[in-house]
Order: sequence, then structure tokens, then C-alpha cells
Amino acid sequence: IKRWGAQRTPTSHGGGPVHRHAGSMGSGTDPSRIFKGKIGAGHMGVDQVTVQNLDVVQVDPELNMLVIRGAIPGPKGGLVYVKSTAKIAPVKKGEGAGISLNPQKASARVNPQKASARSK
Repeated sequence: IKRWGAQRTPTSHGGGPVHRHAGSMGSGTDPSRIFKGKIGAGHMGVDQVTVQNLDVVQVDPELNMLVIRGAIPGPKGGLVYVKSTAKIAPVKKGEGAGISLNPQKASARVNPQKASARSK
């Protein structure tokens, strides 16, 4: 239920003795099997998670401590890797950096009054 977001069977009106078990797994005679990818029981959790945009507020080498602003995944006392980002912020160059290079939009660049009249 927690892993796949499935619903329980009814708890009253003949819901049966079990409420968290799987109901029908698939069709009957025709495929005579259960298709791959059907939700079911299995291992959940222990996935590696990468969290971005956290701020390193303070570094204290004497106490061997990092102070980080933001939510850090994992249990208390768990192992955490902290690394700098590999992303680089895009740099806009020149005066017309935000102008589209699409030739169909060129008329809006030449005469902005015409473009505003068309949109009305």
C-alpha cells in the first residue's frame, strides 16, 4: 500500500478477512499469466538521493562540523557526501541576448507597435 499507493479492500460489508492483500492480479484464462510491471510486494527505500541548492553556512574544522541550511536526507548520524555543483550559470552576452533568433518572430523585433496590435 505504501510503496505503490494502492487501496485497501473494504473493511466492512463483506470485505473479507484480509484488507491489505492483493486482490485480482490480472485477467483469467486468456493471458494465463501476470504481465511484467505489475505492482506487488518488494523492497522499498535505501535509494541514493541527491539534494541541490543547499547552503553551507559554516565550516568548523576544530569540531569537524559543517553547518548546512536545508533538509538533508537520511537518518541521524548517516553518511552524507557534500560536493560542489557541476552546473554553471548561463551567461548572457551582448545587448540582444534575450531576443529570439527565430526568423518568424523577427517582425516583433522590428516594429513592437505592430506586434502589440496583432495580439489585441
